[in-house]
Amino acid sequence: MTGSALSEFKNLEIEPLIASRPAEPRDSSRLMTLSRSGGAVAHKVFRDLPDLLVPGDVLVLNRSKVWKAKLPALKPTGGRSELLLIKPESPDLRTWTALARKIRPGRKVVCRGGAEAVCAGQNPDGSFLFELSAPLDPAYLEKNAEVPLPEYILKARKKAGQGSAKLPGEADHDDSRYQTVFAGLPGSIAAPTAGFHFTPELLERIRAKGVEVRYLVLHIGWGTFKPVRGKDPSAHVMLEEECSLSAETADALNAARGRGSRIIAVGTSSMRTLETFSDEAGRFSPGEGRAGLFIYPGYRFKAAGAFLTNLHVPSSAPLYMTAAFAGRELLFKAYNEAVDKKYRFYSYGDAMLIT
Repeated sequence: MTGSALSEFKNLEIEPLIASRPAEPRDSSRLMTLSRSGGAVAHKVFRDLPDLLVPGDVLVLNRSKVWKAKLPALKPTGGRSELLLIKPESPDLRTWTALARKIRPGRKVVCRGGAEAVCAGQNPDGSFLFELSAPLDPAYLEKNAEVPLPEYILKARKKAGQGSAKLPGEADHDDSRYQTVFAGLPGSIAAPTAGFHFTPELLERIRAKGVEVRYLVLHIGWGTFKPVRGKDPSAHVMLEEECSLSAETADALNAARGRGSRIIAVGTSSMRTLETFSDEAGRFSPGEGRAGLFIYPGYRFKAAGAFLTNLHVPSSAPLYMTAAFAGRELLFKAYNEAVDKKYRFYSYGDAMLIT
């Protein structure tokens, strides 16, 4: 089964369980625990996490912050459109790589704020190159752009019968809630959602337990949420994403490994970064780079002994990584149980700790 598509996950009845809004407070979300050694599955609340940790453990979190990368626009016909900005391609901020629906080279849209965007071509990865009539500088984006919530959240809200993807005042709430409480470095176009469940108070309880809390950075781009197509995942090309590991964090991780303590990766972005900056012996070197590693069943993990993650979209790179860490059959068993017990799925949903 190793190396084949995770087709069985597509048959799960997940759509009714997609979380349209986050748990409040953050640490009230549910937490499934999954043991790789014995296959045991248990059900807790996320605020119970300190009880599952031991002194000397190192919890590794991604500090990347989501920036306002969604720019609403109008087509010449008056129909709605939008650009999901990925990165600038010119120093003057007038040329951008972006994602857009139903666009072709030569077509133009008018962005909120008045800037005209002409599609100059399509890139090999499926994204588009846009030429703008005005620079999309930080001041322009702060005024006119939005934090890009995943489309499945907006669809789930509409399906819930609210008539609108957002309630009055909810845009401002999403701007803060679709971030971790420790986010610090802007650069992601999607949030490191496994970190949503932490509160400052919970982090203090974790530290008081004698657990180290360390940070790294991976700026989540299209690579994380670009679907895995086809029957052979080894053919999937993972688009690179910027990441960094500080000398301080690398030293702490190497010290933990030296004393036999457990390293716990929080989220697929943290896991990819740890794997990117570790050697075959599992030792870490600091640096800045680009993570282009696609992890799927059969991969040999070097860096972390436990993994905290959310419940993921079928055919997504995060699901393939989770199946690689937990084991495909065990993870499918856990997902079936999550469906039966009506766990909340995806970005605003519940969590899973795999040990």
